[in-house]
Order: sequence, then C-alpha cells, then structure tokens
Amino acid sequence: MLDHPTHDLLRQLKLDGMADAFTELQSQDSAADMGHAEWLGLLIDREVANRTTKRFQSRLRAAKLRHGGACVEDVDFRAARRLDKALFQQLAAGRWIKEKRNLLITGPCGVGKTWLACALGQRACRDNATVIYKRLPRLFSELQLAHDDGRFPRMFRQLVKADLLILDDWGPERMTAPQRRDMMEIIEDRYGSGATLVTSQLPVDAWHNIIDEPTFADAILDRLIHNAHRLPLDGPSMRKTRDAPATKTVDEQTDT
Repeated sequence: MLDHPTHDLLRQLKLDGMADAFTELQSQDSAADMGHAEWLGLLIDREVANRTTKRFQSRLRAAKLRHGGACVEDVDFRAARRLDKALFQQLAAGRWIKEKRNLLITGPCGVGKTWLACALGQRACRDNATVIYKRLPRLFSELQLAHDDGRFPRMFRQLVKADLLILDDWGPERMTAPQRRDMMEIIEDRYGSGATLVTSQLPVDAWHNIIDEPTFADAILDRLIHNAHRLPLDGPSMRKTRDAPATKTVDEQTDT
C-alpha cells in the first residue's frame, strides 16, 4: 500500500507518523471494522508520538550528554554510595528545573556523579526542557576561544538560556581571573532564570578556595548554593563493580 495516494500525500505534508500508521492499518484485516473516527484518532496519535520522539531526539543531540543512554529508570539504588533514593526520585520528577533551582552532586571519583547528572539531563530532555552539558575544564577552554574569535556573546546566550545547564567536574584546579569573570557572568544571569547542576569531587565547603578570590567566590556561591538541592555521595569506586561482570549494574558505566 506504499503507493496509495493518501499515503503519498501524508508524506508530502511531512506527516510521517500518520503515513506509517496508515500503512499499518491498511495491512490489518481488523482495521476494516473501524469507524472513520477511530482511524483518524489512531493516525493523529501516531503523528503526535512521532513528533514527540523527534523533538526529544533533537534536544538530546543538542545537550551532548557524556552518557546519552543514561536514564533515571536505570539508576541502581543498591550501590553502596549513600544515594538518597527519596530525594533522587523527587529530582527525577523535574520540578526543581521548572522552579529554576540548582543541584549540587558531590562525592569521590567513581561513584557515578556524571552518570546521575546525565540521567537527570536525559529526563529533562524528555520533559521538553533544553539542556546543555559541559565539563568545566573544557568549557573554560571553549570560552577563552570564544572571546578570541568573537563567538562569546552567542555562546554566552546559549549557556544562559538553557533550562538546565550541567557543569561537570567542578575543580580541583583553581580558577584564573578570566575564568572567574566568565563563571560570575554565567551564574549571575542564570540565577532565577534557569536550573544549574554541578558535579564535583570536592565538598561544597571547598569550592570557595577553587574560585580563589573572596569577592567573586562569595558572589558566585551565594547564587549557586542559595536555592540548591544537595546530593552528597560517598563510597568505593563503582569501576571495581563494573569490572566484575556478574555484578555489573546499568549505571556503573560511569567515570565520575
């Protein structure tokens, strides 16, 4: 039935979901017993689902998550890392993003901070939010290049306007003066207008020293910590568990 005129017209109108559903229904004997309203309802449902999937895939590609396959449904709450299950499930619902609050995930190397951050980012993409993931060391390098070649205003707007900005791997190197200024501008403009998620191996109390200038540190951390949820993790590196196939869990495919 691929050459049916209705199918061809649906393709021309870029109603691919409806076209696929039309082809499937044409091949089903039971479809002959359906009324026009049922047919139309099924076609529309498929088109809505198809467009929703495409929008999600587009947002996910734009987010550039380090672990694009991470999702909140696969989180292993049995792992020995002191993950607060109730709080994480609350965060997975995404209300904190709508309320433009922040989230700070801290803990030693290997406990799954980046994976959990990406899982929340993937969920945000499903919830129709715009997400940007950046490893902080690489972000600073990109910002420096953007200053040099004139792309900074455009890049800055993208970082500020995202519904969720994930800043992975805060510290341990101290910030330079240009990095402090850029971070201050980003955090200042995002305060109250977007959610920011930060992961770090260092406890929040040590972040003041990372910024390395009291005035900037006070200003940045006041805006970053003021309305933030905290998700402190602790425990052995999950890489050790990952290396044992018999006990491997889904969210152990992580680096930080």
